[in-house]
Amino acid sequence: QVQLVESGGGLVQAGGSLRLSCAGSGRTFGSYAMGWFRQAQGKEREFVAVVSWTGSRTLYADSVKGRFTISRDSAKNTVYLQMNSLKVEDTAVYYCAAEGSNLLTTTPSKYDYWGQGTQVTVSS
Repeated sequence: QVQLVESGGGLVQAGGSLRLSCAGSGRTFGSYAMGWFRQAQGKEREFVAVVSWTGSRTLYADSVKGRFTISRDSAKNTVYLQMNSLKVEDTAVYYCAAEGSNLLTTTPSKYDYWGQGTQVTVSS
């Protein structure tokens, strides 16, 4: 069992930065690939980024590539999403999720555990 708690969301102006954190509990946290997803109001949940068990492999959605960076600190059981050059269209609730196959999947239904989400609002 893995429990995930996101933090770091908030209100920021376009062009600004935020860093999201996802703290995981459970001895097996290091056995999961960790992904970030987001869901804007009235839209489906979409993939943002994923990092492998060891942190050596990452995958990004085209919409955030070059602006967002995913990383993990295994010693702290924490995954981060550094978001730079934020745009109004990045506004959404951001969720972290854990997936056991380490295949860097982008499909939400493949993920086993989810956090409660943190709101990110980017103003123009």
